[in-house]
Amino acid sequence: MAGTSDPALTAALEAALLRELRAAWHQLDDAYFRGGLTAPTFALVTARATLGRWVPATRTLEMSRPLVLERPWGVVIEVLKHEMAHQYVHEVLGETSQTAHGPAFRDACARLGVDAAASGTPGAPPGPEDKVVVRIARLLALAESPNRHEAEAAMAAAQRLMLKHNLDAVRSGAARDHGFAHLGEPTGRVSEHERLVAMILGKHFFVEAIWVPVYRPLHGKRGSVLEICGTRSNLSIAEYVHGFLRDTAARLWRDHKRAAGLTSERERRTYLAGVMVGFAEKLARQDTTSRGEGLVWVRDADLGSYFRRRHPHVRNVRHAGQRRTDAWAQGRAAGHEIVLHRPVRAAASSRGLLLR
Repeated sequence: MAGTSDPALTAALEAALLRELRAAWHQLDDAYFRGGLTAPTFALVTARATLGRWVPATRTLEMSRPLVLERPWGVVIEVLKHEMAHQYVHEVLGETSQTAHGPAFRDACARLGVDAAASGTPGAPPGPEDKVVVRIARLLALAESPNRHEAEAAMAAAQRLMLKHNLDAVRSGAARDHGFAHLGEPTGRVSEHERLVAMILGKHFFVEAIWVPVYRPLHGKRGSVLEICGTRSNLSIAEYVHGFLRDTAARLWRDHKRAAGLTSERERRTYLAGVMVGFAEKLARQDTTSRGEGLVWVRDADLGSYFRRRHPHVRNVRHAGQRRTDAWAQGRAAGHEIVLHRPVRAAASSRGLLLR
C-alpha cells in the first residue's frame, strides 16, 4: 500500500498516517457527498512532482509521501479533496468523455470549495486588489512614528482605508477571487488569547476565521490550526495582523513579567487574554467612529458562500475564559495602547506542482 519507507516515518507512524487519511476521506465524503462515494485504497508514493492522483483502474488514491510529510496538513486535505473530485466524476457521474479537468470536474471542485487548477495548491490568484495592500502598508509604516498622536492617526486611517476598500468592492458587485490561509503552528490546545485573535481577525479585518483539525504525521498527533478565508488583499493583511499581535503580546508579557518581578509563567495566558480584549476594545471604538462617518460594514455574501462551501458543517463551541485577575486587567490596559504598524507584504501563493 505504501511506497519506499522514509527513515523519518516509522512503520507505526505510517500506519497511523494512512488511518488518518482514510478518516479524513470519510469525513469529506459525509460532508460533501452524503456518503455517496466508496472508499478507495490509499497509497503513499515517492513522487514529488505529482501531489496526488486518482487511479481508476485499481481504485487507488495516491498521495505524495513528501507532500504529507513536508507540507502543512491543510495542503494535504486540499489535495485529497481534489482527488476525491476526480473519483466522484468517474465513479458517481460515470463521466469518461471529458478531459480530466473538464466541466464535470470543475463543477465537483466548486462543490468542494477547492481550486480546480491542475498546477498547484489552492489560493487566491494575484490581482489588482493587491494595490490596496501597498497603500495600507504605507499607512502602517507611518504608524511607527514615535509621536503617539501621529501613530494613532495613521493606524485609524489604515483601518478606514480597509473598510472603504471592502465596502466599495462589495457595492460594485464585481466578481472577486477568494482563497484561504492557515496561520501559526498547529496546537493541541487553543488558548483564550488565540481564540480572541481569531475573533479580532473575523470581526475587524474582513476575513472568516475558523479553527480546523490537522494531523502531524511525524508525531502521530492531532491538533488545530487557524484558517482564514478572504480575498488576496484581506488574507495578506489578516496574516500580518495575526503575526503582529502574536509577537507584540509576547513582548508585552516579557516586559510585564520583568517589571512585576515575576519568575513563573503561571499568569501568562491570563495576561495575554487581557491584551487581546484590550486591543479588541480599541478596534471597536474605531468602528464606532467609522459608523459615525457613514462607513457601515455589512458582511460579504460572496465570502460567506465560499466559506460555507469549504465548511458546510460548522459547530460553535463555548469556552470558559481566563479569570479576570489583576494580570488580566494589566494586560487589557496594555492592549488599549497597541498601535498596529509596519509594512504588510502579500504572501506568495504556492504554485507549480501537479494534481491529476
